[in-house]
Amino acid sequence: MSTRQTAAAGLRSVVRLVAILNLAYFGIEFAVAVAIGSVSLFADSIDFLEDASVNFLILVALGWSATRRARTGMLLTGILLVPGIATLWEAWQKFSLPVPPAPVPLTLTGAGALAVNLSCALALTRYRQHAGSLTRAAFLSARNDVFANLVIILAGLVTVYLRSPWPDLTVGIGIVLLNADAAREIYTTALTEHRTALL
Repeated sequence: MSTRQTAAAGLRSVVRLVAILNLAYFGIEFAVAVAIGSVSLFADSIDFLEDASVNFLILVALGWSATRRARTGMLLTGILLVPGIATLWEAWQKFSLPVPPAPVPLTLTGAGALAVNLSCALALTRYRQHAGSLTRAAFLSARNDVFANLVIILAGLVTVYLRSPWPDLTVGIGIVLLNADAAREIYTTALTEHRTALL
């Protein structure tokens, strides 16, 4: 097996593992988010579902031509924005009933999410330049999620003392903005790849 084939097989294995981990933790985090009424956990859980979908799509698209992969990369930007829309709706609902989430489950669930996303980001690091915008999308998403999880943990700790819904709400909206910026970067990369592939 050539070096290129070995790298491709390794990438497929990593992307498959990342997709499964994201799908599994989505169920856990979503259940906790609903139970304690957390906007930030809700945003992050939907993001886990989106990440699972993105990685499964990448797994399918890895064997495609450069043009089709670039088009798929542009499509992924729309998928990345879906969690933001869902979170903004959840935040709006929370504004009408501003009750702080339970800080201990918020913090512990955020810590679990951090462990999962950090593992995924580290696994994807060596492959982030393979297959262009597709694997870049997976890597950026995992990396951004690590930052988001750190802030979720911080929000949980602050909520212990303030007993306010605002740390949770602020972090939830921050996750929306982070995903929007990642979507912009992925779209720009995919558009450049598409133009290059057409030359």
